[in-house]
Amino acid sequence: MADGLGDTRRERLAASYLYVVTGAREAQGDLPDFLDAILAAGVDIVQLREKDAEAGDIVRWAKVFREACDRHGALFTINDRADLALVCDADGVHVGQNDLRPEWARRIIGTDLLLGLSCHSAEDHDSAPPEPDYLTAGPIWATPTKPGRPGTGLGLVERAEQTIDRPWFAIGSIDATNVSEVVAAGATRIVVVRAVTESADPSAAVKALRRGLEVQTGHPGTGLPPKSSH
Repeated sequence: MADGLGDTRRERLAASYLYVVTGAREAQGDLPDFLDAILAAGVDIVQLREKDAEAGDIVRWAKVFREACDRHGALFTINDRADLALVCDADGVHVGQNDLRPEWARRIIGTDLLLGLSCHSAEDHDSAPPEPDYLTAGPIWATPTKPGRPGTGLGLVERAEQTIDRPWFAIGSIDATNVSEVVAAGATRIVVVRAVTESADPSAAVKALRRGLEVQTGHPGTGLPPKSSH
C-alpha cells in the first residue's frame, strides 16, 4: 500500500501504459477539448511540452492540464521545468540528457513528484542514476520532435526489456501502424506525440494505440496479465 503522495503516484505510474506529450495547442485553440477527448479515450499520462515558453504561459496552460487530468484520473507532467512542476501542482517533471541533472531535479521537487529521464542508448540506460522513477527508450524511429537524432531501432527496446529495473516507455514515431512491432520487441509502455497531436481524430488515435497495447500485452481490458513486469 502507498504510504504517501509520492508512493501513490508511483503506483499510478506502474499502472500507466499510454503517455502523450503535447504542446498547449495555441494554434488550434482547442486545448481543453483536446485533453478531455484523449484522456477519456484512455491516455494515462499527459505531458505539457513547450520548450520556449515563458513561465507565466506555462503556469496558465498547466491549470488546464491539471483540471483535465483530475477529471479523468490521469497523471500530469511538465517538460524540463522542475520549479514549475512544483508551482503548477504537477504530478511530475521530465528531463532530458542535456537538461537539469536528475539529482538536482530531485532536490528541487522532493520525493512526492515523479521524475522521468529521456534515454537514447544502452549507455544512457546503464548510466541512469537512481533518482528517475521512469526512463524512456528511443527515438525508435527518427522523428521531427527530436531533430538531428537518429532512430535507435527496435534493438534498444529489446535490450531495455531485459535490463531496466523500473518503468520505462518506448518513444519515437510510434503509431497505430507499428505499435505491435514495438510491443513484440518487449515494450509494455509507450510515449507518443504526433500520432495523437496531429491526428484528425485524436480520440480514435488513442483508442487504436490502446487496442494495440492491450491485444499484444494483456493490459487492462483484455483480462490477461501484462507479459512483463518492467
